[in-house]
Amino acid sequence: MSKWFPSVQAIRSTKLETFVQVGIAATLVLNVWVNPAVAADPFRTKEARNIGDKTEAAFKAIFQQGDYKAAEAYLQQALVSEPNEPLAYAMKASLAYTNKDWTTLDTYSKKTLEIGQKLIASDSLRGNIYTAVGHFLEGAALVRRQGTVNGATQALSKLQEVYKYLDKAEAISPNDPELNLLKGYMDLMLAVNLPFANPQQAIERLDKNAGPEYLADRGIAYGYRDLKQYNQALEYANRALKATSNNPEVYYLKAQILRGMAGKEKNQQLLQEAVRNFDQALAKKSQLPAGLVKQIERERRKTAQDIARAQR
Repeated sequence: MSKWFPSVQAIRSTKLETFVQVGIAATLVLNVWVNPAVAADPFRTKEARNIGDKTEAAFKAIFQQGDYKAAEAYLQQALVSEPNEPLAYAMKASLAYTNKDWTTLDTYSKKTLEIGQKLIASDSLRGNIYTAVGHFLEGAALVRRQGTVNGATQALSKLQEVYKYLDKAEAISPNDPELNLLKGYMDLMLAVNLPFANPQQAIERLDKNAGPEYLADRGIAYGYRDLKQYNQALEYANRALKATSNNPEVYYLKAQILRGMAGKEKNQQLLQEAVRNFDQALAKKSQLPAGLVKQIERERRKTAQDIARAQR
């Protein structure tokens, strides 16, 4: 187990943010083929859990539509009508992280842990998953509150707790799609940032057992992007786009991949295609967090400058 615990400084802030947003809620998106008559479960087509309509709607708004404002409204309703669903608190904490609202992050990371621990008695699989998520969120809050250096030791301890409870969940149901989505994202995040780690195992976990499929595809695209294996990254980004064609964040991901490919292949057409995808992401900037919009605009501007320099 010790192989999983790097120095906290080894995990770049942007990777941490990606995981908090996308991995944390176990996290990720509503698959459209779930039977709504059975349960509002974003992850499972078999043995679905009744996660709750408002939580499901918030989940869909974030991960399928990339609409953070709509998600916030649904979450406010979910916290009232579905108070025992840890996914709602985890998403609330994730939004607080995105908005750099550290007080709210503290509050809802603790609440995620509390509700996750309570859930163990009635649903040991999801209870252990969200106890792990709660510990991860608390670790993220520690690093933000105390800084990377001062918070490193406590955050590392939290990471050990995360894997302890994920291991318990895996012992209960090793092929569960919610578990494999979360653990696949986390393993991949660590693997692409650590020397001698093998990201292929994390990719296989996402590819074979994680669900919903389009979010697993998105995670694999992130991994291949960071490994600079751009052809594979583009393949999986396009797969994710087929199911989430209205999500501006996926167009942003595709733009980043195309920019990387263009630099590697010295291909100006790819740069121009990257700009088009940045523009598609920015066409829906009103529904994205302000910080993310600035980041997309900055990368779009640099790409346009690269094109202009090449044309001189």
